[in-house]
Amino acid sequence: MNGQAEIRSRLPHRFPMLLVDRVLEVEPGVRITALKAVTCNEPWFAGLGPDTPEEGFGYPQPLLVESWCQTAGLLGTWEDPNPDVLTGQVMLFGSMSGVVFHRPVLPGDVLEHRVRISRAVGDTVIFEGESLVAGRSVLTVGSVVVAMRPAEVLRPAEPAST
Repeated sequence: MNGQAEIRSRLPHRFPMLLVDRVLEVEPGVRITALKAVTCNEPWFAGLGPDTPEEGFGYPQPLLVESWCQTAGLLGTWEDPNPDVLTGQVMLFGSMSGVVFHRPVLPGDVLEHRVRISRAVGDTVIFEGESLVAGRSVLTVGSVVVAMRPAEVLRPAEPAST
């Protein structure tokens, strides 16, 4: 198992946007399983009042996808991590398809993200997988496409001197 120190050495994300708590298993270049515990103390629940019904505490779907994608990022960079996006290779999100939300995720749920590499061609990687809570599917991801690019080509060009 790999905890926060390992995850932080591989991803540039930090609180409140680091959405992976632990890596259970990884087969570099093939698959990864990671956990994210959802709690009622997360910032996105702060504005909910005492009369909010249970379904109002549903974990935001964009954050569910982001958490799954961070797990994919761990798998994609496992053998060559780069938490400093200002140097080295940077993983750029390209597209996603076949995303299906099956049921809400609530505080107290522990997400189990399962990510597989379905194809890697050069500097482009295609991931697929799902997220489960207590063995039940909450999210299916048909494909997420990312591309690796050198950080220096992503920086703005220096202004021309006149």
